[in-house]
This record gives sequence, C-alpha cells and structure tokens, in this order.
Amino acid sequence: MSTLPVPEAPQAPDNLPFVVPCRTLDTAAPLRWLRLGWADMRRAPRLSLGYGLALMGLSVLVALLAWRLGALGLYLGLATGFVFVGPVLAVGLYSISRQLAMGLRPVMGHCLREGTAHLRELLVLGVVLLVVLLVWARAAAMVHVFFPAESGPGLIELLPFLAIGSAVGALFALIVFAASAFSLPFILDRKVDAITASVSSFNAVLRNRKPMALWVALIGAAVLLGFATAFVGFVVLLPLIGHATWHGYVETLDTSAWPRDAIDAAA
Repeated sequence: MSTLPVPEAPQAPDNLPFVVPCRTLDTAAPLRWLRLGWADMRRAPRLSLGYGLALMGLSVLVALLAWRLGALGLYLGLATGFVFVGPVLAVGLYSISRQLAMGLRPVMGHCLREGTAHLRELLVLGVVLLVVLLVWARAAAMVHVFFPAESGPGLIELLPFLAIGSAVGALFALIVFAASAFSLPFILDRKVDAITASVSSFNAVLRNRKPMALWVALIGAAVLLGFATAFVGFVVLLPLIGHATWHGYVETLDTSAWPRDAIDAAA
C-alpha cells in the first residue's frame, strides 16, 4: 500500500526550492497506481462511489449543455464544472486516499473541510488551466483557415488541416495534463502555492515520459469506456483514476521538505 512519507524537519518557506524533486519511475508504475486506487475504493466504497455519481452527473450536465446550446454550452460547462466543481470533487477523492494512508477512517466532513481549506490555491490553478483551455479553443478555431475551400474535399486535401489541428491540440493537451497531473494532490497534502505545484508536476511528467505516456493512455481508455457506457462507467472509473492519481503523486514527488497540513483524526 502506498504510504505518506513523514518529514522529520520541514524547511522554512524561504529555503524551499521552486521545483519539487521527483523520483524516476519505471514504465509499469501507473499499473501499480491503479491497483492501489482500486484497493482504496474497496476500503471506502460508499464515499468513492458517491463522488463517482457526482462526477458522472457533472459529465452528463456538460454533455447536455454542449448538445442543447452548442459551443456556448461547452464553454459554460468548462467554466463552471472545471473551475468551481471539478477541483473540489477531485480533492475529495485525494482526501479519501490520504486519510486511508494515515490509517484513518475516511469521512465526508473531513473531505469537505480540506477542500474548503485549500480552495484559494485550487481555484488559482483552475483559473490558470481554464485560460489555457480557452486559448486552446481559440487556436482550434484559427486552425479552420487551413480547411479546404472547395466543397466535398477528399482526404488528401484535408491532410494539412488534420495534421495542423492534431499538432496544436496535442501541444495544449500536453501542457494541461503535465501541469495538473500531480499538482492538485500536492496542494491538498502540503502547504504549497499553485504555481510551485503545477511547475513541479510539469517537471515530473517531462522526466518520466514513458510511464506518463502509459498513464495518459490508461486515462484515455477509461474516458472512452465511460462514454461507451453512456456515462454510467464514470461512476467507477473516475474515482479509480482519482485514487490512483493520489498514489502516483506520493510515488513521484518527494515533498518531504514541504510542511504538511495537520489532519484531524477525530474528523
């Protein structure tokens, strides 16, 4: 089971480096995270599946808005769901795994208190990533200048448009994933600002390309499976990914020098 390292002497804030040291992972590391995440779900099934239901509801809401209102609905879904609801719900899953790792019985009240206590940094990170997503949407719209002008274009005529669009999308997707892969659980676990957390996450992803590529593939497969089951699969898959992300954070980032927020054992 993944456990939290106990820091002996956290450094003063002025002496802390800007980027958290990261460990070198083997390629199969994400598979361990999933096994540990599944173990957390089995130990706290009601809380985990409750968050899964909430995340499924959010996914359905975004899909309905996009279908009913077109692009406007998609923008509204991203803005409200990602910035305000998404980080809080994700922190709840990390909090469950954090409490389990410390030998506590997870309770909803503590998850909510931790989400509230870290709300400022979570929203800062959410707003930064939202700006990236909006720039991404703008860039995607600009790529349409490469769409063939003639009606009924063939595959050869579409290749420049598809190639440029895919390259732009992949670049922005890398930025968003790398900055958020481990930053949210880091913010929950330690007294750290959103910028340090996101830069440290980015650095860890770039230094562990192979295992993180596998992690991206596993997340993508889970999302596709969730869509294939009309969002029902998200009830299990999204909590599983959330718990596994916590264990990935613990294994990847060496945050022992950063002070940890006290956890209330009586919560």
